[in-house]
Amino acid sequence: MAQEIERKFLVTDVAWRQYAKGTLYRQGYVPTQNGTTVRARVVGDRGYLTIKGPTNGVSRQEFEYHIPLADAETMLADLCQPPLIEKWRYRINVGSHLWEIDEFLGDNAGLVMAEVELESETEIFDLPPWAGAEVSHDARYYNSNLAKTPYRSWPKEISATDVSCPE
Repeated sequence: MAQEIERKFLVTDVAWRQYAKGTLYRQGYVPTQNGTTVRARVVGDRGYLTIKGPTNGVSRQEFEYHIPLADAETMLADLCQPPLIEKWRYRINVGSHLWEIDEFLGDNAGLVMAEVELESETEIFDLPPWAGAEVSHDARYYNSNLAKTPYRSWPKEISATDVSCPE
């Protein structure tokens, strides 16, 4: 069984940009029930299908497969509920961990989050200076929920206080 253990943080400044080159991601979600997530994703010229189980703390089962690009594009167009999630993803090594920073576009523009995947929920990791408030347990920040309730639709008092990364 594949297990994803992930911690998410809001990004507080742009100091990380000097170390990173971004890749455009497009992804969508197939409607499901019982906390299961089915995601189709296009990264550059590669397609992926991901199935994730319900989240328990910061862990959940995850199964990801390469699929033909044409299949991923068809799934995004025909099976996934709009809007799609579009974002630039940047990868930066901090200490012994790879951090992924997502800079969202479209209806989620203005939101910048960083995540780190761990081997265990108690694993110690270096927190970079640009990592702000932890949002691992806040379901609003799950990509699947951002597709349903985009960041731009959040009340201004929430979005203005939660994210302080300048554009």
